[in-house]
Amino acid sequence: MNKILKNSSDNLQYSSSNPKSSLESFSTGTLFPLELPAIENKKIFIDFDGGHISSDAGLLMLKEVEKNVGIIKALGCALDDKRDVRYIDHTYSEIFSQRIYQIASGYEDCNDCTSLRDDPILKMCSERLPLSGKPLASQPTMSRFENTPSRSDLYKMAVAFVDSFVASYSEEPKSIVLDFDDTDTITYGDQQMSLFNGYYGDYCLMPLHIYEGLSGKYILTILKPSRLTGKAILSILKRLVKRLRTKFKNTIIIFRADSHFAAPEVMQWANSQKNIIFVTGLTGNKVLDKRIETVVNLVIKEYAAKQVKVKQYFSFYYKAESWTAEQRVIAKVEMTDQSTKPNVRFIVTNAIHAKAKKMYEKVYCARGNAELYIKDHKTYLHSDRASCHRFEANQFRLFLHSAAYVLLHALKHSVLKGTIFAQATMKTLQLKLLKIGVRVRELKTKIKLEFPTSCPYQNIIGNAFALFAVLRL
Repeated sequence: MNKILKNSSDNLQYSSSNPKSSLESFSTGTLFPLELPAIENKKIFIDFDGGHISSDAGLLMLKEVEKNVGIIKALGCALDDKRDVRYIDHTYSEIFSQRIYQIASGYEDCNDCTSLRDDPILKMCSERLPLSGKPLASQPTMSRFENTPSRSDLYKMAVAFVDSFVASYSEEPKSIVLDFDDTDTITYGDQQMSLFNGYYGDYCLMPLHIYEGLSGKYILTILKPSRLTGKAILSILKRLVKRLRTKFKNTIIIFRADSHFAAPEVMQWANSQKNIIFVTGLTGNKVLDKRIETVVNLVIKEYAAKQVKVKQYFSFYYKAESWTAEQRVIAKVEMTDQSTKPNVRFIVTNAIHAKAKKMYEKVYCARGNAELYIKDHKTYLHSDRASCHRFEANQFRLFLHSAAYVLLHALKHSVLKGTIFAQATMKTLQLKLLKIGVRVRELKTKIKLEFPTSCPYQNIIGNAFALFAVLRL
């Protein structure tokens, strides 16, 4: 390969000691057009003279979603701009838009800003003319921006996210599920509050993700150095419920989480509240095992007799030493042909009238959907980019990625409902709907966007923009 590159041009000097030189030569365009193997005796050439084309035309759909959701606008209002207006080239509103739309389209790193400053679609998403408008913010500007918010600014943004969630309902829902779960964000530098975690075997931060379990709507993500104590969990839950109750007066609120969140403080508070239900996992112990010993023996005998999967549920009341009162515990005892002994799981809840099987299978087990929401947020939108030194800056970055989640979720569940993308992951939305090439022509009186004639999703995209046009009436 080195030899080919070296012989392709007299001006190109490539060596293994300086691999950058070949890349720099390509970027200047001195080697173009390049020739590819012919097809039916027709030569094929490559150059970069295609004109003003963006590869992210689908972002215009997200821009229309933002006009109805308003999460970017809300975040902009939460951040007080103290800069001297005489020296400002980019407003906070433009910078918010640029960064969030880049994240939504798969450009998750701050370094991407410089190479995308002149992208015509991103400029339009930031309310700048696609060709004659000034370039967007560069990486240094974006880095300064990410280190701007104070803790009070971040709190206002958190409130803005919760208020956006509330506003997503046209009427008060009968019930909502607050799914609490945390995950790891591995750190590789000198990040504030980064701690070693024995479970993950690395230094990391542990953001707390909160979603509405029935719909997957984003509510909040809170960056933290480690798992929370019972008092900290209750503090977050109480503030969240208080904010929700400003609009959802009679809504049944279900707090759902794994066994780590089975805090006695949460149980005691929930029992004292109206229309607050909790259901969490519960770690087994010798006392609990003793209480279900009879059920376990019955399952073993039934399996030995039938040689088919056996599953039984058993409900009883139990009080740990740290609890102020007895709570209802539901045990699932299951044995299959692959198990040498029964598989036992416990949950604890204050829903005393619900059937044990339904409570476990329909309510608690549905908590697994939260892992899919986190996967969209963390894996596909790359929200684990906590590379800033300041803790506040990393929390702000988490909010930027969260805003991208809000827009993509609204696009999928509101605009793409009934299409093949209604259940798609956010990665699929990026690759098939956002990553679409478009030629941009800025004329004297109008801007013309020319989508590919061979675009495979013309009907879906056309219907989406038709819907946006109706919403603007």
